[in-house]
Amino acid sequence: DLTFEGAAGQSFGAFVIQGMNIVLIGEANDYVGKGINGGRITVVPASMNKDDIGNQVILGNTCLYGATGGQLFALGRAGERFAVRNSGVNAVVEGAGDHCCEYMTGGVIVVLGSTGRNIGAGMTGGVTFLLDENNKAVERVNKEIVGIYELSNESQEAILKPLIVAHLEQTKSKKAEVILSNWSKWKKKFKILVPPSEKIKLGLESK
Repeated sequence: DLTFEGAAGQSFGAFVIQGMNIVLIGEANDYVGKGINGGRITVVPASMNKDDIGNQVILGNTCLYGATGGQLFALGRAGERFAVRNSGVNAVVEGAGDHCCEYMTGGVIVVLGSTGRNIGAGMTGGVTFLLDENNKAVERVNKEIVGIYELSNESQEAILKPLIVAHLEQTKSKKAEVILSNWSKWKKKFKILVPPSEKIKLGLESK
């Protein structure tokens, strides 16, 4: 268990392995969690008193590049190319820039806020859940490979909801608390990005 305070440079938490629990109270630069294959990284801002705390950028670009396992929870927004080439990490952030989940092949990404353009470009595996409060996700998704769906069954909820619960536990996220306090309402606001390889698992295609 390691706790740091302040501004981290590049590649914070790179190559973290199983059994490691790393917490940063502050903010981090690019490549957070690059190549991790286990453990957990949690990033929360130094000041927790702001009403719009989840809207600030807390992670740089290209986080989780090539990561194969573990978890990441961030109370704030990530930069561009979040979870690029992710093949196994489960992560929750409260917003992301352009090219989110680019070339992703595995894992589960949850974004509890707005995203930039070109989401899911080259994404052949894994699942992405987007909180689509303003119905703008469809126009920002690269639909060359992935399909975009409404949350429609219990197997999908069983993947999404525990990650939001864990995000609340790790970061004390106000957004996660609001969502979970009225789950039946908020779950209707999520969209799922699903490549063909994941459709059966999510109940979107019969065997």
